[in-house]
Amino acid sequence: MSSPPEPRAASGAAETRYAALIRGVADGDQQALASLYDATSRTVYGLLLRILADSSAAEEVLLDVYTQVWRQAAAYSAERGSPLAWLTTIARSRAIDRLRRGRLEQQRTGPLDLSATQVASGGVSVEEDVQARETGAFVRAALDSLAPEQREVIELAYYGGMSHSEIAAARNLPLGTVKTRTRLGMMRLREMLRPVYEGTR
Repeated sequence: MSSPPEPRAASGAAETRYAALIRGVADGDQQALASLYDATSRTVYGLLLRILADSSAAEEVLLDVYTQVWRQAAAYSAERGSPLAWLTTIARSRAIDRLRRGRLEQQRTGPLDLSATQVASGGVSVEEDVQARETGAFVRAALDSLAPEQREVIELAYYGGMSHSEIAAARNLPLGTVKTRTRLGMMRLREMLRPVYEGTR
């Protein structure tokens, strides 16, 4: 499975500081852990929330992430990635574990549903579900960054199922204007979403 885009990388100075804090954590320095948490928890929480789509669950798993950091800081190696990449890898793994536990519990205690059956039979894996959620959030963020007039015609076309002519009539716009806005918006989206599509090839 290809990986979705990672959270925006921290600056070199910040990553150097994070690495130093991780070394402190490995030496048993609780203040280093607190400082690392203060500096990185917002990014880690954002990732967890996108995966779990539940703020309470994200907060619980966030504590699990930094508990694991406390236990495993000595295993961190800069050769295997940046400190922030290491943290987000732990976070994604813990979140996926949480989703698996939730689905297994649902299968044991709840009525049989299609999603549970698909997961149990291998039709849809938790990892695939997580990737779909993260990619969907990335696409939505890309759409939100477009100029409003471009976003509107793209949403009407792809989510509303309207043709260019129908959009032009509904919005009282020249057909050429609708086509131009759609073309410019799609060009911009392709550029922003290139990391997603390149990762799936």
